[in-house]
Amino acid sequence: MANNNRDGKMSLEEAGRKGGEATARNHDKEFYQEIGQKGGEATARNHDKDFYQEIGRKGGEATARNHDKEFYQEIGQKGGEARRDSDNDDGKMSREEAGRKGGEARARQRRN
Repeated sequence: MANNNRDGKMSLEEAGRKGGEATARNHDKEFYQEIGQKGGEATARNHDKDFYQEIGRKGGEATARNHDKEFYQEIGQKGGEARRDSDNDDGKMSREEAGRKGGEARARQRRN
């Protein structure tokens, strides 16, 4: 359905939607991977460690607001099972242990 304004021209929203649909029809997965990689590299060049720490903190806080204890238990269990089933024995802390310790630390933060 066209979303025209008063002078009969297509709205920016409609033009953007149609352009996005045309791009999706004309490009494959590799195209999107390439532009995603280029965007990530450009972001890395233009931002420092503090930028990434800040967005990580904000993301963690948003996740904590939107999920309960059961969510963290479930993802910790899944991570532990995946780690257990992998053949990687590199001497590092297991993901299960890291998830458990992280969950315990987060629970302590919530109580304080």
